[in-house]
Amino acid sequence: MIRLNYHPPGTPPATLLPRVAVGSDAPTITLIQYDAESIYEGEFDSFDDLMTHYDPVKVNWINVDGLHDMALLNRIAERFKIHPLALEDVLNTTQRPKVEPYDENIFIVSEMAYFEEGRTLVFEQVSLFLGEGYLLTFQEEKGRDAFESVRKRLRSGRGFARQRRADYLAYALLDAIVDQFFPILETLGDCIEEIEEELLERPNKATLRRLYEAKRLLVQIRRASWPHREIVNALMRDESGRVATETTVFLRDCYDHITQIIDIVESYRDISAGLMDVYLSSLGFRTNEIMRVLTVVSTFFIPLTFIAGVYGMNFTFMPELHWKYGYLYFWGVCATVAGFVFYIVKKNKWL
Repeated sequence: MIRLNYHPPGTPPATLLPRVAVGSDAPTITLIQYDAESIYEGEFDSFDDLMTHYDPVKVNWINVDGLHDMALLNRIAERFKIHPLALEDVLNTTQRPKVEPYDENIFIVSEMAYFEEGRTLVFEQVSLFLGEGYLLTFQEEKGRDAFESVRKRLRSGRGFARQRRADYLAYALLDAIVDQFFPILETLGDCIEEIEEELLERPNKATLRRLYEAKRLLVQIRRASWPHREIVNALMRDESGRVATETTVFLRDCYDHITQIIDIVESYRDISAGLMDVYLSSLGFRTNEIMRVLTVVSTFFIPLTFIAGVYGMNFTFMPELHWKYGYLYFWGVCATVAGFVFYIVKKNKWL
């Protein structure tokens, strides 16, 4: 089911409700600071320690894992002039992915997807604030994001990562989130193929349950991936000047990836809907086959049952009962009748 997380009705706007701590007691604050010539990485226990390393001349990627320390979030919001409504959306982790421009930054809500143990699909909200010389990211938990590939490119200096500003970093993170859907859809596609084969060969309730689970996952993936097209489209048309023209070219490529993902999801949804018809048709065909076999078997035994019933009445005046070879005659008649029935069934191709 879709997660629901909302304030009680009547709650004033911008009311901040902290999230429950997951894993550790304190959130994790990390900084990746770079330019074309150098890069610095650090993990900090407090916001004050972080700000001693902040350099507005370079690109500063500040990541916070954990949304339960309200004092820390308020300090960050005060320093980087984050609007209270945007901070409220950071804490409300069931937001629809979106992009909202503010005076000091651009607020982006995205949603990551990944498999946990047991092939359980998990969605996690990621909030980004793109400003002049910095990118803030807020995640619910630590160590499960899709950004490790971006970190490796920054460390190695390959590609355009270190040559661009914070807007390119925001694109790289969004692109990593979008690309994370491809292996998920590949796994889900393999699962749908297995379900299709099982439905054609041996339809059962367990397969039907797997089909419903696949359809539910497709609905969740569509809900998470579809709004990303609006996000990228809005960033490509940004008028605040925070997204450079050079970055727009890369955003178009990300837009193509999202479109491809949406097409795959829609195709899988159509296939899943068709598999339900396949299940009903296979079930009906299997039932008809069983009934056909039972009918043919009954056709063989109806005349034989009639003969056995007549001579099982044991009336006093039944001359056949006293025949010396009556028992053999009985089996001969039964064999003849059975052979005739078999000839009729075979001639009409009922078997």
